[in-house]
Amino acid sequence: MRLTKAQARLLGWERVARVATVGKAGVPHLVPVCHVLVGDKIYFGSGRKGRKVLNLAANPKLALTVDVYSDDWEQITGVLVQGRARVIERGPRFRALRRRLYAKYPQYPEQAALGESDSVIVEVTPTHVFSW
Repeated sequence: MRLTKAQARLLGWERVARVATVGKAGVPHLVPVCHVLVGDKIYFGSGRKGRKVLNLAANPKLALTVDVYSDDWEQITGVLVQGRARVIERGPRFRALRRRLYAKYPQYPEQAALGESDSVIVEVTPTHVFSW
């Protein structure tokens, strides 16, 4: 699914997304992530054993949202992406995406390094996109 220019601009610019997953037990899990947009796909890193990653192994469907709040409600904007996740565990693709995350978030290497032995990168392919 293609993103509109406005949706892509907001997803690319915003610094924090919130990701919702559901595992085998059906319990929702919602967490903030640092993300990067590449084409029409969204990527974020995680610990290999993070709850969201374990949930995605059981159910690859997720929802991801970015939004900007304003006290002037005519200025509120956001994007909700529903999609499917694929976990990238290591190799050249992992390293290329890690470089993109590190470029957007310079504190990443020092404070939350993504190592191939203990981290993954999640690729989100949108199936439905809503914006306001």
